[in-house]
Amino acid sequence: MKASLIAFSRRGLALAQKIAANLPQEYGDTADVSACFGEKKVDLHAFTRQAFAESDLLVFVGAAGIAVRAIAPYIHSKLTDPAVVSVDDGAQFCIPLLSGHIGGANRFARRIAEITGAVAVVTTATDVHGLFAVDDWAARQGYFLENPGAAKRISANLLAGKPVGVCCDFPLEGNLPAGVIQGKFPPDFRVTLHTGEGDPEILHIVPPFAVLGIGCRKQTPAEKIEQAFSSFCRENRLSPHAFSRVCSIDLKQKEAGILSFCSQHGLEFVTYSAQQLAALQGAFTSSAFVSKVTGVDNVCERAAVLGAGSGGKLLVKKTVFEGVTLAAAVTAQTVCFHLETEKPV
Repeated sequence: MKASLIAFSRRGLALAQKIAANLPQEYGDTADVSACFGEKKVDLHAFTRQAFAESDLLVFVGAAGIAVRAIAPYIHSKLTDPAVVSVDDGAQFCIPLLSGHIGGANRFARRIAEITGAVAVVTTATDVHGLFAVDDWAARQGYFLENPGAAKRISANLLAGKPVGVCCDFPLEGNLPAGVIQGKFPPDFRVTLHTGEGDPEILHIVPPFAVLGIGCRKQTPAEKIEQAFSSFCRENRLSPHAFSRVCSIDLKQKEAGILSFCSQHGLEFVTYSAQQLAALQGAFTSSAFVSKVTGVDNVCERAAVLGAGSGGKLLVKKTVFEGVTLAAAVTAQTVCFHLETEKPV
C-alpha cells in the first residue's frame, strides 16, 4: 500500500509526518509527505493527480474544502478511486471523504484518529447504525465486487429492517451478520467464482480462490495468452478476478509472455519441477507429446491443482487455445463474515 499525505501549514506538516510514521506499521509499505507551503511548496493539482493515480490513500491535513476541490476532477469510480481522508491541522476531526468502504477510508480515518487523538467523523449509514456493510466486508477480505452498484440495495434493505439473502459457493465459517440469511431466493448477494451475467440485481462477490494452470509454446506472446485467458473465462463463466496465481512447470519460469501476463494482472507466478508435477496423485488429461517434451504427462492441470494447495480440486480441465493450454483449480477455503467490531462515531 502507498499513502500520500499533503499539509498546508507547519503544524499540519508535523501532524502529517506523525501519521506517515505510524500508518505503514499497519497498512503497508510507503507513506510520502508533501508540503503545500514554504520553499518546498508542491503544486496541489499536480500532487493530487499523481497521488490519485499511484496511491491507495490520500490524506489532506488542512481544510476539508481544499481536499474536496482538489480531488473533484479525478473522481471516477468507487471500485478504483483511492481512499481520501481529511484531517484538520489541530487534530480535532478526521473525515473520510471518498471510498469509505471499498477503498477503506473509514478504516483509515479510525486509524488516523487513534494516531492523532482526533475524532473520526464517519457518516456512512451502515457504519452509523452498526449494520453489516457488504462492500466494506468484501474489500477487507480482498474480494472483488463485479457490480458494486447492487450493494446500495443491500444497505437500503438492512437499514429498513428487511432481511438480506446470501448464497455462497463455499463453506461458511462462523455466524452470519445480523439481518443476513441463507435460503432466500433469489439471494441479494452471492459469493462465487462465476460471473453474474443475467443477474444485475444480485451483487456478485468474487473471492480469489482459483488458480490458473498454464502451458504454452516457447516465446508465446502475452497478447495470445491474454486472448486465451479471456476465452477460457468466458467459456467457463469464470470471473477474471477469481484467480490469485498462475502455475506452470519450471521450464516456463522465464517465459516472457507468461511473466508479462502475470504482471499485467497482478498475479503471482509459481513453477514446479516435472518431478513435483508427476508425483501429484489424481486423474489428469494425459499427453504423450507433453510427456516427451516436459517429462510429465500434463502441465496445466497438475500445476493448477498443485498450486491450489492441500485440498485443492480441479475446476476446469485442460483447454487448448492455439498453442496455449489452460486449466483451473479451486483452493479449499471458507468464507468468514466475522470482522473485528468497530464503533461508529
